[in-house]
Amino acid sequence: MARRAGYMYGNELAKGPDGQISCGLGSTVSSGTSTIIPPNLDITHTGQVEVIDGVELFFQITPGTEAPVEMNIYLPQFRTICTAENATQCLHNIATPRGAAVRDALAWSSYLDESIVLFAEKTDTVFASHHWPTWGNERVLNYLTEQRDLYAYMHDQTVRLMNQGLTGIEIAEDFSLPPKLQTAWHTQGFYGTVVHNVKAIYQRFMTWFDGNPSHLWEHPPVASAKRYLACMGGAKEVLRKSEGYIKEGDLRFAATLLNHVVFADPENEEGKELLASTYEKLGLGAENGPWRNFYLSGASELRGQKMTKNLLSDQSEMLEPLSLHQLFASIAVRLNGPQAQAHNFTIDLYLTDMNEGCRLILSNGALIHRTGLKQKDMPTRAADYSCSMTHSQLLSFLTTRKLEGIETETGDRSCLQKLSSFIMGFEEEFNIVLP
Repeated sequence: MARRAGYMYGNELAKGPDGQISCGLGSTVSSGTSTIIPPNLDITHTGQVEVIDGVELFFQITPGTEAPVEMNIYLPQFRTICTAENATQCLHNIATPRGAAVRDALAWSSYLDESIVLFAEKTDTVFASHHWPTWGNERVLNYLTEQRDLYAYMHDQTVRLMNQGLTGIEIAEDFSLPPKLQTAWHTQGFYGTVVHNVKAIYQRFMTWFDGNPSHLWEHPPVASAKRYLACMGGAKEVLRKSEGYIKEGDLRFAATLLNHVVFADPENEEGKELLASTYEKLGLGAENGPWRNFYLSGASELRGQKMTKNLLSDQSEMLEPLSLHQLFASIAVRLNGPQAQAHNFTIDLYLTDMNEGCRLILSNGALIHRTGLKQKDMPTRAADYSCSMTHSQLLSFLTTRKLEGIETETGDRSCLQKLSSFIMGFEEEFNIVLP
């Protein structure tokens, strides 16, 4: 996700009219250090009211909208509502091009309708995490209504059309919003697009598979590209035909053809340059910020620029506030399963300063974790290795692979060392537009 985010936000593109001018939801994203401050107050339900520095805050919980955990905040003293990223001054993403779980467009619309019921009549200003406020009660109501209808219409009409047998690509190609939603400034596709969102809604319900058996077990990109080129008469013929489509203005299909050339032969300089120039034309003609940045970043990579500044790649400061469940869930996806599958053992860890225990089970190449255990509740079956340590000692071990200062331990310490050896780092500079 971090690798793709670098393309989506164009953070290595030159700033200016020929490069990165926006990410659609704002100027750009921060390139500074990522960290998090653990919360000291939990907001658990709609209607919860808290007073902070004399300001009364009324919370509306909106899970599954722009984020899995999201909330709107009403400030009655100021007749103002903060809609987080649930209502912004542009169309948002149901599925983000950088990659994330597909969002629920129906829930999104429903919570905006709840916002209208709860707040609209007593609100004079609405603002969000990005962009500018909307002032005036009548304008606020109109804004929230159109934002609500935007996500409801995309959801309902996509589901209607998929139940008539259309695939996501087919629905997206001819999908249009009602006239009022087409022309409102705050519904335009500067960040999300109707095309991308319709495909996302289809994917949420129907998965990536469109039901056509020929798409059930296709070759991966390089293998497919070589076969397509063989069928079309080789790279030179495909280049010639691609130039024809470019002259006709069909840049979309030209990009498809040229992508096969590049994946079949990544050393084909003519193919890479022609594809780069095609991406460049598509990018400079894109209204949508992420699409523009993806196209232009792809063109830069094809021309030899190393796109190495992944966003959010250095998250070392994010480890400390994670719960043990979150911590070991993140470790589990770094486990090299093929290497680990020949080993089976159990490790019990007890974090003395957190008064919390955890049982780690390596089984069939999967790392299972049971967290939230108090010392008296630790499993009675003896683990292959057990030890007590502080939270900082655990984080130090996970980052340096060195276990120091352990006072209480039983069993075979090599189990912990073996587990450590199976934890892999991620490749941060993998190709995207090249195989």
